[in-house]
Amino acid sequence: MYNLYDPEDSLIIAEKEFTSRLFLGTGKFSSNKTMQEAIVSSGTEMVTVALRRVDLENPGDNLLNTILENKKIQLLPNTSGARNAEEAVRLSRLARNMGCGNWIKLEVTPDPRYLLPDPVETLKAAEILVKEGFIVLPYINADPILAKKLEETGTATVMPLGSPIGSNRGIKTEESIRIIIEMSGIPVVVDAGLGTPSHAALAMEMGSDAVLVNTAIATAADPVMMAEAFKKGVEAGRKACLAGKASSKKTADPSSPLTGFLR
Repeated sequence: MYNLYDPEDSLIIAEKEFTSRLFLGTGKFSSNKTMQEAIVSSGTEMVTVALRRVDLENPGDNLLNTILENKKIQLLPNTSGARNAEEAVRLSRLARNMGCGNWIKLEVTPDPRYLLPDPVETLKAAEILVKEGFIVLPYINADPILAKKLEETGTATVMPLGSPIGSNRGIKTEESIRIIIEMSGIPVVVDAGLGTPSHAALAMEMGSDAVLVNTAIATAADPVMMAEAFKKGVEAGRKACLAGKASSKKTADPSSPLTGFLR
């Protein structure tokens, strides 16, 4: 399991250190102001933004500037909307050429209803982008074999879904994610479907290295408060994982021993 017992407990991705294990998406916020306040409240150091929402030819793009005001933030452009490897690679190259850096969240989702990632096209795009020097964080189904192939290709992380994007259903792929975590030599980031801080806490308790959340925070009645709640959920889950879970039993086991005066 990657980096689980690091005494400093920092998360390392592509030789960059992160203290926060909560990554934040930027879609669906009611305003850039609310988004910026949620970013600060969450404590995140990694923010992803869909390239299709950014005017890459406009250096004054308001969305990018809002995110980059926080100098601690690692910008993670994503290829959301790409239907195949060719489109994802084109978007990634365009982003880098326009100064967005070489970090990329690779998303290839040809299915418009469930937005499930295409494993064949994702692997194909990852192979191309890694060879071109991109730091690739691929969004995938909870497929342990695909996760291992992507690791061997040279991706910086794998990002299996908990449930469909924006569904807020929590982790419905728990057993497969546990296998991915067990087999992985790179960070595992649970991405998509986390609807409450308790979902994020569970992901961290399982041994995930980080989580990515968007819809549950952006569409909450109070996004800023919800961002803080997710921050605390991630921290609690991580500490629980490091502390070591007590074994479960089918029968009761008294927490206080029976003593003579009770007999």
